[in-house]
Amino acid sequence: MSVSIVASRYAKSLIELAKEQNSLEAVYQDMLLFKDTADKNRGLMLALKSPIVRHEKKLGILKSLFEARVNPITYAIFTIITRKNRESILDEIALEFIKSYNLYKGIQNATVVSSTPLTDELRQRISNLVLSSTGKQVQLSEKVDPSLIGGFLLRIDDRQIDASLRSRLNELKLQLTN
Repeated sequence: MSVSIVASRYAKSLIELAKEQNSLEAVYQDMLLFKDTADKNRGLMLALKSPIVRHEKKLGILKSLFEARVNPITYAIFTIITRKNRESILDEIALEFIKSYNLYKGIQNATVVSSTPLTDELRQRISNLVLSSTGKQVQLSEKVDPSLIGGFLLRIDDRQIDASLRSRLNELKLQLTN
């Protein structure tokens, strides 16, 4: 069975358990913490994915890093997943949980890349654009790329709106060479 299917099943089970226990927000914050820690600490995921490191040692690593910092439900899931020898996909489970949470709460992630930091007015206009096209509340992440010269690039899932000056100049260049 593929990793994404297994991760999705664990994430859905965890989201249902968290809803039953009225701990959905706490578990969501824990999954964000785990994902952030895993992304910033390559050694953690290498240890969890290593077939050489024993499962008891992996559980000890998770215990020392997260037991005091996360909700008991989250730590219990970490323990269950490790005992089932699935700790190598914990990062995927966290990612699937975050996606499922956003779907449940009606939140749309979008990334905007601009040549300069966004003003509050432009941020609001972009959020309204995403809201009108998806009908969902927007969680906007912003990046600055001076090579765009001007304008912005907006990514919503697998869709992209390129309103950058760089792309317009490239289009003009193609028209002039033809």
